[in-house]
Amino acid sequence: MAKKSEEKEMTIEQAFAQVDEKIKSLESGDTTLEDSFNLFKEGMDLLKYCNDSIDKVEKKVQKIMDDGSMEDFE
Repeated sequence: MAKKSEEKEMTIEQAFAQVDEKIKSLESGDTTLEDSFNLFKEGMDLLKYCNDSIDKVEKKVQKIMDDGSMEDFE
């Protein structure tokens, strides 16, 4: 898993790609139980990072809407 300082430089696409790699490793069945738990935790941390990043973008989009309305971002 990327360290906190590296996460700030990571794009959402890069984070999702890392999640995908971790899923593939878990699905392969070639990992120990301990490694599986670590991969799962790292994947969940990456997904939280992605969710937080998307939330920040959504808030920025809501702020800059021309008419000032706070419509749901889709």
